[in-house]
Amino acid sequence: MQTAREIELEGHIIDSGIMTQVFDRIMDRGGSFEILVFDVGKHKTDPTYARLLVSAENELRLGEILSDLHRLGARQASVEDVRLVPAEEDRVIPRGFYTTTNYPTSVKWRGEWLPVEDIEMDCLVTVDPNARVARCVPLSKLKRGELVVVGEEGVLVRPPERPRETTTFEFMHGTVSSERPSETLIRQIAHEMVELKRAGGRIGLVGGPAIVHTGAAPALAWLVREGFVDVIFAGNALATHDIENSLYGTSLGMDLSTGKPTAHGHRNHLYAIAEVLRAGSIQKAVESGVVTSGVMYECVRRGAPFVLAGSLRDDGPLPDVITDMVVAQDAIREHLRGCSMVLMVGTLLHSIAVGNCLPADVKTICVDINPASVTKLMDRGTMQAIGIVSDAGTFLPLLARCLGHEEAPVTG
Repeated sequence: MQTAREIELEGHIIDSGIMTQVFDRIMDRGGSFEILVFDVGKHKTDPTYARLLVSAENELRLGEILSDLHRLGARQASVEDVRLVPAEEDRVIPRGFYTTTNYPTSVKWRGEWLPVEDIEMDCLVTVDPNARVARCVPLSKLKRGELVVVGEEGVLVRPPERPRETTTFEFMHGTVSSERPSETLIRQIAHEMVELKRAGGRIGLVGGPAIVHTGAAPALAWLVREGFVDVIFAGNALATHDIENSLYGTSLGMDLSTGKPTAHGHRNHLYAIAEVLRAGSIQKAVESGVVTSGVMYECVRRGAPFVLAGSLRDDGPLPDVITDMVVAQDAIREHLRGCSMVLMVGTLLHSIAVGNCLPADVKTICVDINPASVTKLMDRGTMQAIGIVSDAGTFLPLLARCLGHEEAPVTG
């Protein structure tokens, strides 16, 4: 027996490709649709409004279709308030709870649409009825008695729309470039960074040890010193090899000036960790004169925060490395606040981790020598990312040059 619901969509749903995706999802799920209203915006700044009657063979199939369409910004024509269920205990989540995307989201409560604060993917939503505030909450942070949104009724998401002006993030959106990055492309990214900084925005960088191995650390250090990078997210390896380079001129025992292995160089990174452990922290190692150059040195000198999240494979680790993953996630979330752009260079796992905490409106650039790494970041939900297939030794020095560092050597 056929069953049907009316849905509505509004915005730049044609040139963003949302309308086509809606039609595809309905038909792929075995449903059908009838267009009831289709008011197309007459100018490029005008929104388009559509109302469709979506049908399926039964309620279960229709529910699956409507759930897919919800993630594309569709809402049922008659919207009820969200259903709220209290948590029985800390981290005991009501069954059927709503799971978030990283798109801007609102929930309807007592007839009012409340924007969900601190939105990120794969979390839940709580509502404080007295304060009339909705929040995005990681599953591990849920407290007993908090009211959790259950189901999708009364929840509205707004997928990012295609920019109305020509920018790097328009013509590269959703793509992975396998060509060597031209100075023209990187100049456009540099221009975006300059404009963002003029507007008071913050820029974060997620980095892997390849930045040091490829000789790009001086370029990144310059970006930190000049204020183009405000916060760094990394692991034990980037900081360790950056400090190894400062102390011994090597990275993983390789002389970065000659590209040749040094005698007994395999233990240099362990010696570097030991020196920082002796000092007590990276900051103390800088302040005491043990570490006199590099990315970590510039972070300490400028007061730029860094979040180093550990892993099972870490040597040491350095005393600044956060080994509790929940604590590390909290630190990442805290320091991402206010970031309007994030550069991800040469690290898949940390890029995915930070990407999972990012709202969809943060401009995200992922740079990796492996095209699969760039694609996987987008597949894991960070759809706003643009991808550049390059090594750090090419990208970061070229970016520094475009931002005014005339002596940055391109080593890639």
